Amino acid sequence: MSTATAPAHPREVLADLLPASRVRDIALVLGGAALTGLAAQLSVPVPGSPVPVTGQTFAALLVGTTLGASRGLFSLALYALLGLAGVPWFAGGASGATVTFGYILGMFLAATVVGALARRGADRSVLRMAGAMLLGEAIIYAIGVPYLAFSADMSFSAAIAAGLTPFLIGDALKAALAMGALPTAWKLVRR
Repeated sequence: MSTATAPAHPREVLADLLPASRVRDIALVLGGAALTGLAAQLSVPVPGSPVPVTGQTFAALLVGTTLGASRGLFSLALYALLGLAGVPWFAGGASGATVTFGYILGMFLAATVVGALARRGADRSVLRMAGAMLLGEAIIYAIGVPYLAFSADMSFSAAIAAGLTPFLIGDALKAALAMGALPTAWKLVRR
């Protein structure tokens, strides 16, 4: 039976359904970094905040969930390193260490955590996927908001007002999208 039609094992993530090879893993890591960079270009400024609304956090969590912890981490590390080296693919075409770089650092850990949860089957049900996405978002904010406060010389409450509060509704929508998409993908694979 081919890998694509074999029943999924609980420790598999969606990317594991592709034939295994180093080339596959390299392509997935490169693709995850590129997807995150492209999603970061979907950027809408938020009045009064140095942090824009982007597709970047959704892409980072999706990369972690579909690729698993290690490939997700490597994808986000590659994304960050290339952005620091000058590739203009951070939010709005930025590069280098910006005041929002803490969110990217948070994405490293979030992709790793949601990838590990996906290996335990969190990506196969709506409720578990909701928990994984919310945890991933919380991790990103737990690192991004204090970094924003420090790097932009803001009080912590000002950083929360500028770098967390305006994004809660959008993040809930992103989590809802992931909650439907990934369990649906697994249902299609099982057929």
